[in-house]
Amino acid sequence: MADTQVSQVPRRQNLAPLLVPLAAGGLIAVGLGVYGRVHLPTGYAIGPAGFSGPLAMKAWLTTGAFALGVVQLLSALVMWGRIKLEAPWIGTLHRWSGRAAFLLTVPVAFHCLYALGAQFDAPRVMVHSLLGCFFYGVFTAKMLALPRRGLPGWTLPVLGGLTFTALTGLWLTSSLWFFTTIGITL
Repeated sequence: MADTQVSQVPRRQNLAPLLVPLAAGGLIAVGLGVYGRVHLPTGYAIGPAGFSGPLAMKAWLTTGAFALGVVQLLSALVMWGRIKLEAPWIGTLHRWSGRAAFLLTVPVAFHCLYALGAQFDAPRVMVHSLLGCFFYGVFTAKMLALPRRGLPGWTLPVLGGLTFTALTGLWLTSSLWFFTTIGITL
């Protein structure tokens, strides 16, 4: 008696619920880039309370956001079962570390857009400007996708991974550059 296997045809995933989050994220990214390009930079923005200057403020706040981004990555891996850890509080840690990381990026983004604008004259600065726009776009898409039902299982890990990747790139092109070029200063 021969064993026969019935191959299952993969079910088509409905990507329609992703259209609004991705479209909104794309509009945010493009909107920030256009604003950063057409806005005449002022050269100053917010007072860097407690910091020696705006670059130091941006470097340290971005470092804090990046550190919280690592917490986000690790807690997501626990939530998705990739790291085996019995931690009923991990969802709360994930939500609050994400909120805090986002809040740390707001004064940085405000300063970048208002005081400096999007710049494309040097490769590091160009990559940084593009990553900043992409970060807020993909973050928007992720936040809008969270409450949606019926999304493919890969949606949140991919959007979260892209958000973390963009934040890592922002840290590398700003904070790491600042600390290695100017030095570690408050």
